[in-house]
Amino acid sequence: MGPLTPSQLLRAYALGVFPMARHRDDPRVHWIDPAERGILPFETFHMPRSLKKTLKRGEFSVTCDTAFEQVVEGCAAPAPDRPETWINAEILRLFVELHRLGLAHSVEAWRDGELAGGLYGLALGGAFFGESMFSRAPDASKVALVHLVARLIFGGFSLLDTQFVTRHLARFGAVDVPRWKYLRLLSDALQRRATFYGSLPVDPLELLSSQSSTQTS
Repeated sequence: MGPLTPSQLLRAYALGVFPMARHRDDPRVHWIDPAERGILPFETFHMPRSLKKTLKRGEFSVTCDTAFEQVVEGCAAPAPDRPETWINAEILRLFVELHRLGLAHSVEAWRDGELAGGLYGLALGGAFFGESMFSRAPDASKVALVHLVARLIFGGFSLLDTQFVTRHLARFGAVDVPRWKYLRLLSDALQRRATFYGSLPVDPLELLSSQSSTQTS
């Protein structure tokens, strides 16, 4: 059997299955279909107050799709709180190909011209599959996440799949849902038309604040 192709990977995601390696040096790709799936509902997205202050201060400049491979490599690299990662060379290769096809995207947070953090994922219809994020400076990945959510809401996405719910993501409102409910949300999202904006024509903080005000009014 030959190497995986981007088309095979896209079919897997459309069925609710995603790839992981046991560790960075594992050449094999394992297919994951958890009984509970992490999602971040837009209607209950929560931004910590301290992060709002960081965004208002403009400590980071944020770009999209300008350093995709660097972001994936940053996510794959070991860190003090994450000595082992699941992104191997095969997953990197596949996502770089999907990026070239315009389906995989990255959000980058920069400080003083250096890549301080970011995240990447896959867009299919109105679903965005968030793969991983990393930080080299406090709040860098959180800022990238806020920009991602703003882009998805503005672009008409209905589902942000986080795969699993970490303590970090739970602070933003991520929750676990059973497989049957996730598949229903996924089916609806895949039928939608959505646009992933590289350049967002509105301020992310204002967009998310106005959405929050609308939901609570």
